[in-house]
Amino acid sequence: MNISHARFLFATVAFFTLLVIEARASVGLTEIPGKDADGPVTIFYPSRSESQPVTRGPFTLHVAWQGEPVRGNGRLVVLSHGSGGSPWVYADLATTLVEAGFVVAMPEHHGDNYKDLSTPGPESWKRRPVEVSHAIDMVAQDQRFGSLLTLDRVGMYGMSAGGHTGLSLAGGRWSPAQLKQHCDAHLAEDFHGCVGPVTRLTGGVLDGVKKTIATWVNDWKLADATWYTYQDQRIAAVVVGVPFAADFDPVSLASPRIPLAIIGARQDRWLRPQFHSDAILQACRTCDRLADLATGGHGALLSPLPPDLSGLVADLLNDPPGFDRAEVPPVYEKITEFFHRHLLP
Repeated sequence: MNISHARFLFATVAFFTLLVIEARASVGLTEIPGKDADGPVTIFYPSRSESQPVTRGPFTLHVAWQGEPVRGNGRLVVLSHGSGGSPWVYADLATTLVEAGFVVAMPEHHGDNYKDLSTPGPESWKRRPVEVSHAIDMVAQDQRFGSLLTLDRVGMYGMSAGGHTGLSLAGGRWSPAQLKQHCDAHLAEDFHGCVGPVTRLTGGVLDGVKKTIATWVNDWKLADATWYTYQDQRIAAVVVGVPFAADFDPVSLASPRIPLAIIGARQDRWLRPQFHSDAILQACRTCDRLADLATGGHGALLSPLPPDLSGLVADLLNDPPGFDRAEVPPVYEKITEFFHRHLLP
């Protein structure tokens, strides 16, 4: 047997061995401490341990809690949750990524998560990219995962406020004063983007008062004209879903430093596409419109959806009439393929 034939045989055996390992792998789940004062980092990963039902809040996940990790494709994807979010509403996307061989890490963003909503908005947006970097650091330092991963090319996915994080990591610059300028011009059209889910315009006599108060609050909270930017050279590809983007300088994202894909939802009433996802796509010459859900709302990419929403938040996150949740898994496959294409050799 000559050397070239031996190498071919070895590569073939190694390939099929990896296929067998992956076929037997389940989805592992663990939580590790955050860095310094950061919140914990939830990790989904390929595991050789058996899956069992695990309850987290109102959700039941079929995972191997603290299961033994196995090597997948050697790449990490960091997920940045939306405002007030938890890891569990991204479990189906994380599972899709893990089944393709990725390890998935989700930092809990300080002051803007399901346990603590004390500082959403610009204060959180300044911290979030740093928290993504810290999550990569902590995964690298964990003896279970450090040897299984190559962290020179990390993927990042973010939805809503997490999409804001992704746009920052893709090279965008944003400013609170830019958001104030946007809201001064488009308060009624993008009311929930400017005010959040605290109240709504009804067409009644109190709408004028609501808009006046919103303008006063924004004048106070959004006076900072500083342009904020952040880079982590390990981040090599970004996907953002229904991102908060009205405070970005579109020119800064005309040619992102790394591959950037955007997912929109036409019936999003929280972050109107024309002011957020569409605005970035119009400016960006190289961005990939990965999917555009014609009947999807702001919560279309969440899976499983929270079952206990009520009031205005429920109206903004729950599916609009006519949306078919069968459209969501193919979008997850597109996200996975995008990371496979840009992170793997």
